[in-house]
Amino acid sequence: MRHGNLREFKALFLVIAILPVLAGCSGGSSSRIGDLDEYSAREIFERGEFELARGDAEDAAGYFEEIERLFPYSEYAKRGLIMQAYAHHQDREYDRSRAAAQRFLSIYPADSDAPYAQYLLALSYYDQIDDVGRDQGLTREALKAFRDLIEIYPDSEYVRSAELKFDLAFDHLAAKEMEVGRYYLKRGHYAAATTRFRTVVETFQTTTHTPEALHRLVECYLALGLENEAQTAGAILGHNYRASEWYQDSYSLLSERNLRAEAKGNGWLSTIYRQTVRGEWL
Repeated sequence: MRHGNLREFKALFLVIAILPVLAGCSGGSSSRIGDLDEYSAREIFERGEFELARGDAEDAAGYFEEIERLFPYSEYAKRGLIMQAYAHHQDREYDRSRAAAQRFLSIYPADSDAPYAQYLLALSYYDQIDDVGRDQGLTREALKAFRDLIEIYPDSEYVRSAELKFDLAFDHLAAKEMEVGRYYLKRGHYAAATTRFRTVVETFQTTTHTPEALHRLVECYLALGLENEAQTAGAILGHNYRASEWYQDSYSLLSERNLRAEAKGNGWLSTIYRQTVRGEWL
């Protein structure tokens, strides 16, 4: 047997040897894990890994927690803490995952696993973002946590994933504003709808929702009799998204009133037009 295989065999034998003693545990808390006082940090850690490998994240988290309790100043306690965060996340216990990740960051902010702890912290919010209709507090927390990862650990291997998820979460917030804006628009509350669509154009202009938001502004401003603003919104839409269906719809609405998509007046949209189309930032 080769040396590498021998090491693997010994590690497996060690895990199997302690299974009968640990088999009585069926949950992820110290009261269900049982008495582990006679086992080393390494043995408990390996049992946690074993439980993870067989898909029992709840039990795995319990073992990793016990290492922190029994061997609080050991290297395995540090490793166990980050594994707690991971195991709880796998078990969809997002609050507990977040607590473990935050504890790791407060104790070991400069550790090589700190970026991963920050990533798990962000995921604990991000993976709870489900539908646009709910309160978006979790989305904002995810954005903040991802931004912290990008800024504090810019060379981390998790930055690229964080950037992608940040963009998706950002788009999610814009979608919420659009949903509320459409709700007001359908009920004829044009001023309230305008406020929502303006937020998308000003705050979420890099998202996929900006073309529709500009078109909805054309609709709202025409309904309010604010033709200059409607024309300016159409001009921005035509310059940046001429090939979109939203520009075609806006063009039709303006044409019905013998209006053109061009910048008019001195409102907030005129400022955006000067900045984005003419490049006049001062």
